[in-house]
Amino acid sequence: MKEYYEHYLSLHQNKNCRRLHVAGQLFTIFFIHIVIYLSLVSNVYFLFLLLTAPFVVYPFAWSGHFFFEKNTPAAFKNPVKAKICDWMMFFDIIRGKIKL
Repeated sequence: MKEYYEHYLSLHQNKNCRRLHVAGQLFTIFFIHIVIYLSLVSNVYFLFLLLTAPFVVYPFAWSGHFFFEKNTPAAFKNPVKAKICDWMMFFDIIRGKIKL
C-alpha cells in the first residue's frame, strides 16, 4: 500500500486539487452525520443513504483532477485503493504532513 500511496500522491501535486479533496472529505463526514441524525430524529429511514457516502467526494476530487491537475483520477483504475489513499492523504493533511 505504501508504494501505491506514493503513486497516489504523485497524482495530487496541485494544492487546489488537494484542497478540493479535503473539501470533499469534510462534506462526506458532514453528509454521514446528517444522514445518521435524520435517521434518529425522524420516522423516515435515511440510513440507506449511507451507501452513497463513498461517492460524495467524487465531484470535488474529480473536478480538482480535471481543472487543476489535468490528469486522470486514481479511482478510475483502482477505486478501492484510491479511496483508502484518499483518506490517508486527508489525515496526512490534517496532521500537517502534507501542505495545503
